[in-house]
Amino acid sequence: MSELPPVVDAGWLQARLGEPDLVVGDVRGPNAHARGHIAGSRPLVLGSPPPMSDPEVIEALAKEIGLRLRRHGITGAERLVLYDRGDGVGAMPSAQLAELAGHPNVSVLLGGIAAWPGELETGQVELEPVKVQLQPKLDALPTRAEVERRLGEESLALLDVRTAEEFHGQGGYPCDPRQGHIPGALRVDEQALFDGPGLPKSAAEIRATVGAPEGAEVIAYCHSGSRSARATLALRAAGYRARNYAGSWHEWSRHPELPLER
Repeated sequence: MSELPPVVDAGWLQARLGEPDLVVGDVRGPNAHARGHIAGSRPLVLGSPPPMSDPEVIEALAKEIGLRLRRHGITGAERLVLYDRGDGVGAMPSAQLAELAGHPNVSVLLGGIAAWPGELETGQVELEPVKVQLQPKLDALPTRAEVERRLGEESLALLDVRTAEEFHGQGGYPCDPRQGHIPGALRVDEQALFDGPGLPKSAAEIRATVGAPEGAEVIAYCHSGSRSARATLALRAAGYRARNYAGSWHEWSRHPELPLER
């Protein structure tokens, strides 16, 4: 089995549809899938990471996602490409959840179904559950404990994709008990990474905008994980080893023992 790039475009997928080890998953939900889907794809709803990253939560989630994958016939031996409506906010979190459950070969379709040039199929698809057991990969989702432990680490870049006001603690969400940003974080507007919904700028443009050290891993965060999910898609498209911290500031601000800057 050949390794998947972390993101693929419609041309890449169109040229490979029907290959026996390639599975295409539609994360929009079974009703949307039935109304119109990429030929041969199957509905694959994995959900989104929770807003808290306690170890017991992550471990239980990994088992639950593994069960959902098995119910949808996913073994872990296939190349798995996920797509959403187009902005990446559904497919990127689903990809990280599949990685958390232990799937080793997951990719996201850039631009989702909105960018698909071919004819769509309609109707429901019969799923065949499998009994294969995946081995969870718990570090697929960053936790507040990992971020705290790695503060100041040269090989890690924290990327805050909120507004300047949120970053400096001047205009955050009132539901957050503390305002500011994680110490040492870089800040980039999420929109600066894209040419259009779900369509990242070139790798060179993204790397120039982000300014992370060469070879650094990137953990992105925002307020509650949606903007940083989209940013993670762009970061992966640019060649970064990138993960989304789903708890983001919503979680970090609720733990007074964690440091912050303004």
